[in-house]
Amino acid sequence: MNCALGMAVTQFPPCFTLNTPKVRLFTVNCQSVSPAASGMSSTGLVEKPWKVSDARLVLEDGSVWRAKSFGASGTQVGEVVFNTSLTGYQEILTDPSYAGQFVLMTNPHIGNTGVNFDDEESKQCFLAGLVIRSLSISTSNWRCTETLGEYLASRNIMGIYDVDTRAITRRLREDGSLIGVLSTEESKTDDELLKVSRTWDIVGVDLISGVTCKAPYEWVDRTGSEWEFNLNGRNEETFQVVAYDFGIKHNILRRLASYGCKITVVPSTWPASETLKMKPDGVLFSNGPGDPSAVPYAVEAVKEIIGKVPVFGICMGHQLLGQALGGKTFKMKFGHHGGNHPVRNIRNGRVEISAQNHNYAVDPESLPEGVEVTHVNLNDGSCAGLAFPQQKLMSLQYHPEASPGPHDSDLVFGEFIELMKQERQRT
Repeated sequence: MNCALGMAVTQFPPCFTLNTPKVRLFTVNCQSVSPAASGMSSTGLVEKPWKVSDARLVLEDGSVWRAKSFGASGTQVGEVVFNTSLTGYQEILTDPSYAGQFVLMTNPHIGNTGVNFDDEESKQCFLAGLVIRSLSISTSNWRCTETLGEYLASRNIMGIYDVDTRAITRRLREDGSLIGVLSTEESKTDDELLKVSRTWDIVGVDLISGVTCKAPYEWVDRTGSEWEFNLNGRNEETFQVVAYDFGIKHNILRRLASYGCKITVVPSTWPASETLKMKPDGVLFSNGPGDPSAVPYAVEAVKEIIGKVPVFGICMGHQLLGQALGGKTFKMKFGHHGGNHPVRNIRNGRVEISAQNHNYAVDPESLPEGVEVTHVNLNDGSCAGLAFPQQKLMSLQYHPEASPGPHDSDLVFGEFIELMKQERQRT
């Protein structure tokens, strides 16, 4: 039986007062419908009109988190880290530095603005999966071209929602980053998934080789005029820069180009001798995923280049510079992932709001004499920037191109330009 309920209400003038109750008349129209049309099964039970839990996140500590899936299906293993950014999920999805990791967003509402092709930081998604609290059922942005679920499905990336992200975040803060397994396969038991999480490791694994470019190429695109905010940063001089791709983000290249650089991007294994033959004005060592100790070939290339031309390291590049100088790196408890990390610039006393994404840090006590710590993370006091004037070297542990402040750190690109200018004047 299908019933439609109608209602008629007696209308009165706006200021009219009546002591008797208002009269409401109801009419009910009923007609018979088949069980199939009403959503009932042949047994008479109503099928649930909402998605039910069909996925699990099993952490290496033995905890099992039931969730709902979106995007791709299957089983995937990765290191679970939390990101405190309020927005920018598409930039996070396409940041190669997240290779091998499940990114848990602490902001509860994800997917609200959909996905567009202008906010990509690389040509594909490299993260292992996305963990969120609430998946937006609609999108509201004029640049949106598809939903987040469609985007992940087309790129074979797993996602889960309707899971207690606050509880998982507390667990990661207390116990540190944990290996987890995402699965939509009911045939796999919790114990089987737990075994996978406890036998897989990300430490000591070369993740850079899976995200770097395969051959050198020229980058020419600048920041779009509608997004440009530092027109004074443009230079009349042109500087030739070689950028090592350890997982480089497009916006780093755009900002360098906007400051007047002509850029040649080279693979992570590109020989230092070939770089020096190109006679660049400067060399950029980019961001990238994983353990810097797992890529000794990159450290050796950095060693051969230091002191010969001005160099600038960002994130992974900063860590590789630290190792090349003889310092040590270490794995942090749960790393820095988010767009709201305060950093103090020791040289001028300014505090910058920074975007960060790294699980490893440089131990400043292990660095040789002459190396200056220029920036400090105010959350935990870790090293966030280095300079070695004698070796024409500078580096940051965070992302100056990401603009969360919004533009607190962008001037560092101008500092790299000045470093190259000074070298050009000396020679």
